[in-house]
Amino acid sequence: MRKALVTGSAGFIGSFVCARLLEDGFRVIGLDAMTDYYDVSLKERRLERLGPSNHFRSITGYVEEPGLLMTLFEEEKPDVVIHLAAQAGVRYSIDNPRAYLESNIVGTFELLEAARAYPPAHMLLASTSSAFGANTEMPYRETDKADHQMSFYAATKKATENMAHSYAHLFGLPVTMFRFFTVYGPWGRPDMALFKFTKAILEGKPIDVYNYGDMKRDFTYIDDLVQAIRLLIDTSPVRPETVDAVPAGDSLSPVAPWRVVNIGNSDAVQLTEFIEAIEAATGKEATRNLMPMQAGDVPATWADASLLKTLTGYAPQMKVREGVARFVAWYRDYYAI
Repeated sequence: MRKALVTGSAGFIGSFVCARLLEDGFRVIGLDAMTDYYDVSLKERRLERLGPSNHFRSITGYVEEPGLLMTLFEEEKPDVVIHLAAQAGVRYSIDNPRAYLESNIVGTFELLEAARAYPPAHMLLASTSSAFGANTEMPYRETDKADHQMSFYAATKKATENMAHSYAHLFGLPVTMFRFFTVYGPWGRPDMALFKFTKAILEGKPIDVYNYGDMKRDFTYIDDLVQAIRLLIDTSPVRPETVDAVPAGDSLSPVAPWRVVNIGNSDAVQLTEFIEAIEAATGKEATRNLMPMQAGDVPATWADASLLKTLTGYAPQMKVREGVARFVAWYRDYYAI
């Protein structure tokens, strides 16, 4: 039985990843700080969904706590590490940058040090599409430069990519970084647009539509994301024999067992179309409060996910209308509306 350590195990993505790994016969060690960035009861309910299991160990703690991860690695010696714990949110990072410094950068440092002492077979660390920053050429490719992040959140995630690369190079740790593109679905985060829009529309309240609706996002359904992560676990990068041996289009480092992989739906959807999907699912029309672009945000994201397909044979496929309808159905059931 392979062991997997999942940080951020009570989070939206983390709880789904834990469930999938348990289904596939892994022993899972889940670590989450259960912070109050949003409703803690939602996190508790996510963990409850995993059910009682002799193969799941749930631990409450901060990844940045000195020595915590080192102790966990020493006790459990995980074969696979999926690092999802992070302070999320672009706008929150403007007012609370220290939370991002501690959780994202210090927490990742603690993880890398533990892995250095007790090397797993493969580490998969979450990054973000926000790492592409001010890039305007789309769709985004992993081999594109990503030097001009637009928010401190994005800057911390790009920093973790670089930190992980240095450890992969120095200590031979196989690392896959994955950049998420606007993940959505049942049990999602209340601070995300889909959750906020659905709540407001069902309550007959206006929704804030930034950049006057001229926004595009590559919406990625949670099941597609989890399937991609599961397949990437068994696609560990190998340090190339020479700097010229990296295949064309591959983000594999020429000097380390490290690569970055986009996980997106490869479809830039207009925000207005996304809102229309919510209206169709709720049966109610939204009252739009059109507003200018927010600081730190970008007008569009769009993934080239061909590397994911090359590595795993898989391509995300959920259409926005269907994915949104599934979320709205969950929301109505969860809140008994």
